[in-house]
Amino acid sequence: MGPETLSQVLRSVPTVTNERELVGLSTSDDASVIKLNEKQALIQSLDFFTPVVEDPYLFGQIAAANALSDIYAMGGEPLSAMNIVGFPPELDTEILEKILQGGADKVKEAGAILAGGHTIEDEETKYGLSASGLVAPADMVSNAGAEPGDKLVLTKPLGIGIAVTAINGGLSPGGENSPAIQEMLTLNKDAAEVMQKIGVNAATDVTGFGLLGHLWELVSASGVQAVVNFSTIPLLSEVIEWAEMGLVPGGAYSNQEYINEHIDFTAGFEEAKQNVLFDPQTSGGLLISVTADKADKLEIALQKKGVTSAIIGRIESGEAAIKVKE
Repeated sequence: MGPETLSQVLRSVPTVTNERELVGLSTSDDASVIKLNEKQALIQSLDFFTPVVEDPYLFGQIAAANALSDIYAMGGEPLSAMNIVGFPPELDTEILEKILQGGADKVKEAGAILAGGHTIEDEETKYGLSASGLVAPADMVSNAGAEPGDKLVLTKPLGIGIAVTAINGGLSPGGENSPAIQEMLTLNKDAAEVMQKIGVNAATDVTGFGLLGHLWELVSASGVQAVVNFSTIPLLSEVIEWAEMGLVPGGAYSNQEYINEHIDFTAGFEEAKQNVLFDPQTSGGLLISVTADKADKLEIALQKKGVTSAIIGRIESGEAAIKVKE
């Protein structure tokens, strides 16, 4: 569901406050966080979607990695997960077996427990996880802590949605050797561990609302502005060319429509580049706001872990808005 429709629906949902709730609906964060005691808080999230690749085993892995990403974005460690499945009864059940095996293997890689799930018959295949994790309340990372002077660090290159469109259109090979699929298969585990070790002010994962959509949630929750330098953003190869060909998923346009009034692009900023910034990512990277004196340390530590990353902008004081420069 697009961000504008979702926002309208959530306005009518009553909110119940509780002193144990550390993170709830109000900041549009990646997951809820409930304080259990002085040393532990429970992180909860869920995510599921229709297949983004043809291979059912790869799809299961990608969907699980995407769901677990919310736990990592909050600075937590995955604890357990439960399958969410919609499956057409006319399809071979071997397909479902492979999807579930892919999900199970990814949950195992995360060091979490797969504790069952729920399956319904559906017209279209859907798969994902309800995921839980743990974090010390003092170590929790939300999207609401960005401070003026912070640097913005992005892990994983952008362009996954556009690349998947190209793969499905036969313009790029799929399978495990595809750079886009490799990125989707990669857990944000190492990035989260580094983030916790260095200590950061705010973070979010970059998924369905695209880089600018999730950055808008971060600046809105934090009450700050952001400046993004496009030239420093890591991109998957050929995504600009594919965007120029019109291989842009529909979600990118929904994302742009929702927050376009809050984005200030420099004069002459190309449409294809705008599409990349709004491109919905599946199992994308983390967007981290960190003090300037720690930014280089964070970058070096991420690189040592083999995590692709770059400093892509900065946080400034002012009413929530995003400025994008070439």
